[in-house]
Amino acid sequence: MSKAPTVRHDYLPAQRTAAKWPVLARRATTLLLLTAGTLAVAQVARRLWAHPRPATALARPAPGSGFQVVALPLPANTAAPTAGTNGTGPAATDRAPARTPLHRHELRVRAGDSLARIFSRLHLPPATLHHIMQLGRPVRALRALHPGDRLRFETDDQGRLVRLTHMPDRFHRLVVTWDEGGFQARNQVRTADRTLHLASATIDQSLFLAGHRAGLSDRLIMELAGIFGWDIDFALDIRRGDRFAVLYEDLHLDGERIGSGHIVAAEFTNQGHTYRAIRYTDPSGRTDYYSPEGRSLRRAFLRTPVAFTRISSRFSLGRWHPILHRMRAHKGVDYAAPIGTPVKATGDGKVIWRGRKGGYGNTLILRHGSRYTTVYAHLSRFARGIHTGSHVRQGQVIAYVGMTGLATGPHLHYEFRIDGVHHNPLTVKLPQARPLPRRYRADFRRHARALLAKLDLMRRSPTRLAATEE
Repeated sequence: MSKAPTVRHDYLPAQRTAAKWPVLARRATTLLLLTAGTLAVAQVARRLWAHPRPATALARPAPGSGFQVVALPLPANTAAPTAGTNGTGPAATDRAPARTPLHRHELRVRAGDSLARIFSRLHLPPATLHHIMQLGRPVRALRALHPGDRLRFETDDQGRLVRLTHMPDRFHRLVVTWDEGGFQARNQVRTADRTLHLASATIDQSLFLAGHRAGLSDRLIMELAGIFGWDIDFALDIRRGDRFAVLYEDLHLDGERIGSGHIVAAEFTNQGHTYRAIRYTDPSGRTDYYSPEGRSLRRAFLRTPVAFTRISSRFSLGRWHPILHRMRAHKGVDYAAPIGTPVKATGDGKVIWRGRKGGYGNTLILRHGSRYTTVYAHLSRFARGIHTGSHVRQGQVIAYVGMTGLATGPHLHYEFRIDGVHHNPLTVKLPQARPLPRRYRADFRRHARALLAKLDLMRRSPTRLAATEE
């Protein structure tokens, strides 16, 4: 009789499952302990981050003892922002100690740089950058750095940022300073020292050559032409022997000449007629050029709307049209100029037409008050922001020279209309701008007297003089 097979109870499924429970329990306990430890460490780290004073944390237990409590130092530049509006940092009742700048590092912003990238290169903590950017509007320039901008970082002996200076140019600075436990920002505008210089010349070839010979920059020569541009057509009226005298500002910063300012007084003799101008800012802040009698030199309209090379066609009631090949009235002036030359509004006004207009091609029509309109035709394109209904200012660029429509070459066709009737833009009598208010005239006369005395001195002196006057 054969034996029954022996059953090994340790291989029964129920027993195998029961044998695994202790192992699973130990693993679960270990996982719970690790999770609890991680949460505890995170909570301590958050407290350390939020409070700018020595915090406490759990250290490793000594053999045979329980946990120890030790003091940990606050990481550099990790102060929490205050609730105030002037800076970021700890609360007023819990100020961090002052920081003394010991190290300075200057750099120029490179293409592709951001403030975060620069902080990373200098090993400054992101928390510091975060607190600075929380200052909001005063530091918005730091969000749009441009290549070439200068930045100066000043840190203490622990590497903490004490002062950040942003210098986009020589006149403007943004200074961010650690002050009483928080960052403060302030914008500074530097002003240049101004001296007055006198220069004069007689024109024998061109205004530009005479101006350069007298020591004037291109900008000052253009400003001189702009001052007298309402009375003198500098493209057509200049003659050999014309003479000018200019009193202008020279700008200095930190003892170094950095350029020229505005013309404060000028005299121009054209074909035997002398014009004089005084720059004056009235107590309300409005600046303009006036004659010695207080009459504004500005007209309601500029004489010409574009810097042209020549007049290719004048105002005429009977002209042979080069494209239509028949006699036709030409009720404007054509100014030849390269394609893309800026076209300026000759007066303050409103755009009443912008678009294509038959043989005129791309055209702008401006209305100035109730009586005057000006027309600008054959344009290549319109300036950005110019639409029907837009308001424009005198001298504002509104379009660019082209040769659209019936045109044989690049030029601007310009018309001047009064009550709908065409007038010759070269000879029409332009209306005056508003005069100097009567209440400011006594102050203007006192201001002009000294400047006119210097111009009189210049007329008697054939050489360039300098007046060291603030």
